[in-house]
Amino acid sequence: MSKKQKVVEAQQETAVDQKKDQVSKGVVAKDEKKKDKSKKKDKKKGGLVKKTKETVSELKKVTWPTFGEVLKKTGIVIAFVLIFGLFIYGVNALLGYLTGLLV
Repeated sequence: MSKKQKVVEAQQETAVDQKKDQVSKGVVAKDEKKKDKSKKKDKKKGGLVKKTKETVSELKKVTWPTFGEVLKKTGIVIAFVLIFGLFIYGVNALLGYLTGLLV
């Protein structure tokens, strides 16, 4: 056998072993889920307070834009909306004119 074939066979054996382990862990995990149901009920208490604290801590990490940056980006958005609005108006007018010629 060549080295490549040995490596492939070893990988296949490892994959089979991993699948067996996953199956056995799945059986154990099902048993543990029954035990964890009572723990989950305990975790739900105070969930709103916990989520609020986590949200506040995440908002402290946010890098907020400056007022100048907001104004610049708002101006860019308004300019693009106007440009595309004029483009759509022009296409609509052109198609309306062509439809008028056909009728």
